[in-house]
Amino acid sequence: MLTGFKNFIMKGNVVDLAVAVVMGTAFGAVVTALVNKVLMPFVSGLVGAPNFDSFARVELNGNAIEFGVLLTAVVNFLLIAAAIYFVVVMPMNLMIERRNRRLGINKDVKKDAAEDPQVALLTEIRDALKERTP
Repeated sequence: MLTGFKNFIMKGNVVDLAVAVVMGTAFGAVVTALVNKVLMPFVSGLVGAPNFDSFARVELNGNAIEFGVLLTAVVNFLLIAAAIYFVVVMPMNLMIERRNRRLGINKDVKKDAAEDPQVALLTEIRDALKERTP
């Protein structure tokens, strides 16, 4: 019974998942700091408020409908998405592209699929079947 547990824990995917969770948590702190301490103060300087919570607040039968809270959440989401894209995704894609160019690896999927003889044969069969079907 303990051997099975040991084998489960020692599998690469469990360890990789644990490392990914820890790294994701640590990176979350970096993104949060970037958004809260750099981007939101910049937006606050432009707009004049640190958030949009008081914007478009409506009272309906004594209940407050706060559209500004939703707007703040949307702006935070867009800022986080932009921060991740421009700080992580874009530089990583550039690094991968440079590495592939240096190694002579061509990642043009459409070109590879068009040159594949099996794909060409399947396309011809499909077209022939279309012509036969009334």
